Amino acid sequence: MAEKYDHPLWKKYGEDSKGAGHGGMDFFVIHAFVEAIKRAAPTPMDVYDAAAWSAITPLSERSIELGNATVEFPDFTSGNWMLRKQDFALDDSY
Repeated sequence: MAEKYDHPLWKKYGEDSKGAGHGGMDFFVIHAFVEAIKRAAPTPMDVYDAAAWSAITPLSERSIELGNATVEFPDFTSGNWMLRKQDFALDDSY
């Protein structure tokens, strides 16, 4: 019954993603990257996303060092993240 609520990507590639790590999500990240390269399209995750994801651990450590204080999260895109089209995984195209 719950399958009717599955995302189109899970419906399309669910079997292929089994055993790929992180509950199958590693498959989707790698698959989307390869498809973007094949299509000469922008990758769903760019260098700015990677920098933001990588900053979480050191910023968390710094916050803990400061007694769990809030620390500023850097904007690696200089505000351009607001202009980026957010269309990854809206359908089953990747």
